[in-house]
Amino acid sequence: RRGGGGGSAAAAPESAPYPGGSKRRQEAEAAARSSVFELQVADTLDGEKQPQLIVKGALDREQRDSYELSLRVRDGGDPARSSQAILRVLITDVNDNSPRFEKSVYEADLAENSSPGTPILQLRATDLDVGVNGQIEYVFGAATESVRRLLRLDETSGWLSVLHRIDREEVNQLRFTVMARDRGQPPKTDKATVVLNIRDENDNVPTIDIRKIGRIPLRDGVASVAEDVLVDTPIALVQVSDRDQGENGVVTCTVVGDVPFQLKPASEGEGEPQNKRKYFLHTSAPLDYEAVRDYNVVIVAVDSGSPSLSSNNSLLVRVGDTNDNPPMFSQAVLEVSFPENNLPGERVATVVATDADSGKNAEITYSLEASPLSSEAPGSIFSIDPDSGDVSVQAVLDREQRDTYEFQVTARDKGVPSLQGSTTVVVRVSDRNDNEPRFMQDVFTFYVKENLQPNSPVGMVTVMDFDKGRNAELSLSIQPGDHDQAAGIFSIENDTGTIFSTVSFDREQQTSYTFKVKAVDGGEPPRSATATVSLFVMDENDNAPTVTFPSNSSYTVLPPSSNMRTVVATVVATDADTGLNADLNYSIIGGNPFKLFEIDPASGVVSLVGKLAPKHYGLHRLVVQVNDSGQPPQSTTALLHVFVNESLSNATVVESQVARSLHTPLAQDIAGDPSYELSKQRLSIVIGVVAGIMTVILLILVVVMARYCRSKGKHGYEAGKKDHEDFFTPQQHDKAKKPKKDKKGKKGKQPLYSSIVTVEASKPNGQRYDSVNEKLSDSPGMGRYRSVNGGPGSPDLARHYKSSSPLPTVQLHPQSPTAGKKHQAVQDLPPANTFVGAGDNISIGSDHCSEYSCQASSKYSKQVRALHRAHPAGPNA
Repeated sequence: RRGGGGGSAAAAPESAPYPGGSKRRQEAEAAARSSVFELQVADTLDGEKQPQLIVKGALDREQRDSYELSLRVRDGGDPARSSQAILRVLITDVNDNSPRFEKSVYEADLAENSSPGTPILQLRATDLDVGVNGQIEYVFGAATESVRRLLRLDETSGWLSVLHRIDREEVNQLRFTVMARDRGQPPKTDKATVVLNIRDENDNVPTIDIRKIGRIPLRDGVASVAEDVLVDTPIALVQVSDRDQGENGVVTCTVVGDVPFQLKPASEGEGEPQNKRKYFLHTSAPLDYEAVRDYNVVIVAVDSGSPSLSSNNSLLVRVGDTNDNPPMFSQAVLEVSFPENNLPGERVATVVATDADSGKNAEITYSLEASPLSSEAPGSIFSIDPDSGDVSVQAVLDREQRDTYEFQVTARDKGVPSLQGSTTVVVRVSDRNDNEPRFMQDVFTFYVKENLQPNSPVGMVTVMDFDKGRNAELSLSIQPGDHDQAAGIFSIENDTGTIFSTVSFDREQQTSYTFKVKAVDGGEPPRSATATVSLFVMDENDNAPTVTFPSNSSYTVLPPSSNMRTVVATVVATDADTGLNADLNYSIIGGNPFKLFEIDPASGVVSLVGKLAPKHYGLHRLVVQVNDSGQPPQSTTALLHVFVNESLSNATVVESQVARSLHTPLAQDIAGDPSYELSKQRLSIVIGVVAGIMTVILLILVVVMARYCRSKGKHGYEAGKKDHEDFFTPQQHDKAKKPKKDKKGKKGKQPLYSSIVTVEASKPNGQRYDSVNEKLSDSPGMGRYRSVNGGPGSPDLARHYKSSSPLPTVQLHPQSPTAGKKHQAVQDLPPANTFVGAGDNISIGSDHCSEYSCQASSKYSKQVRALHRAHPAGPNA
């Protein structure tokens, strides 16, 4: 600042005079002094003070990447005034750190022949720098071309993986360096050494090298050995080696076959490597040129790897004769075609050999020998004339048993020593139609599902003919059975032997089919064969169970004294299916509200499991469902009626109840005596009616007494007076069935009663009944009754109603369903037991009513009274 009142711009060690005659010092101080930074104040050309922040120590971002300094400026006044500010210094990075590997040497094992892409190891390096200075890439350093060809190094992650398959036999160790360099300018690097040891796998078979030894000539795999060599003479040197190492390279070598040669180790030195061994091939028996001229010596080498690998090599040892001109044949191989089913002794062919020698050495004798490719001696089948060379067959040939015979004819001269020659005779047996077609089985058994779609395959027969050519060309056909079961039903495909059906099978109609399949070949004359086909139809769950007992209209009488576990009845059902599809189980699905009965799921036996009480007297309808065990299961529903009573005094009563049950929906329970619960409900109704009437009378009396006898108002109405008995009479109760007529004013009936008192029946769950039929058929609750205007002072008419009323009386609200409406329900029953229930749900006050609510009620009430007389102990039938 300039002027007398300004403060200093920066801190300075000296003070300068300013206009105004006063000296002021200007200085700027750092709030936090540091050995790294220093604040200096410099003079500018225009005379101002300029503070400068000077770095006086070394900055290392890796140690500390930021500083926060507090600067304070203070003027020279008195008192001095000052202010301060925060200066943040951020240290930027320079590439002053090199990447560093975690390890200087990385070493790993890798199995040879690892597939490309196999990860080996991950090289990791870190760099203390940031940004591009800390971004590291990995590259090969000192690495051969084979390393770069076989391995791949990911520049970013440092993962070393297989690029091409590595063969340990070519390279057993890879040693190279890997460089990690950052992306700074200039970049810095670090290197690490990678040692990759290739682990051996048993991927090389042993090699067998057969070499010449001594004076025995060996050329092109053939060793010529004179027949007069001594036993245990070495004839060749065998060298065995394996490129693998360890157990994979330990080789065992043997001679296979019955040949007069054996291997012996060339040395017993302990220092000999296990994967390289030498053997001598020695003769182990005398050689005979006339017996065997050539030996094919097969040498097999097996290593000890897992799994082991083996190889073989062969040496043809040719036995040399001392005679210089052996007999010679014009053809090395003579092929002859000869028909089967021949006569023994027929001539097959004639072989001729020539000998350049003369005299005894040219006199040739012919003999048969086994072919080098076959160890079988032909002498049992063929013979040769030793002088003419005619080859004859001594047995009957069968092409189906064997179609080719190969043997050798040897011609020997009579020289000393004798010389010989040989030729190979191949006899090919031609075919004749001497075999019938043959089925793989005499009887083919197939299982098919019923309801199979027509033209579906049901089975396949296999037939063959041992002949060949046209003699083996077969045609197949279906032959009708004894009862012509297969006629028009089955067909067969000639090429595959597949049998098709033209119909859909029904096991319940027919469980099996039996027919024959005929095969005819194309020979002359043709031959044929037949096989029996048995086709069994497997069951499917296509039949629902059928209840045979009981019928829906039958019933069983059960005495109330019956003990628990008493057998009530047995539900018998059958199923046209079989197996699980006919495995039936029984269950009660309705009509057992008191839980009195239970059914055995397996046998269908219905037993009593609850204790019978008076309320249980009467008809019980059990809804029994029969299910089979098929998939999906099928079921049938049947009704079992049980009449609980001491005895059956009137069968007509029960039959009428059973008849009504058949027209009652299954959702409604028919169990016990409806009058038992209705009698309790009647008592409630009567009490409600009496309470309502008494309330009305009480109100009238109160009004009258209030108007005319105010002094007597404190006296109340007493229940049980004569007025009560005259007012409620049995006749009035009987006429309560027709409330509409009561409103017209019958004798002894108060008009006020018909206009006020209402009886309402409701279901146990609080819903209203649609009809008397529904109310009477519903159990076990039988509903509850409600009276309007009833009171605690109402007279008890339960005894009167219980003794005089044959059936409960129910008056419905005007909103009850009108007469003529139908309620129908179709039961889940089989066709024999299916029925439709229909009932007229009407108000009792109407002129028409349903059979169950009116006509049957009258009949039922008479029957109940009759049973009362027969059984005074209880009201139940």
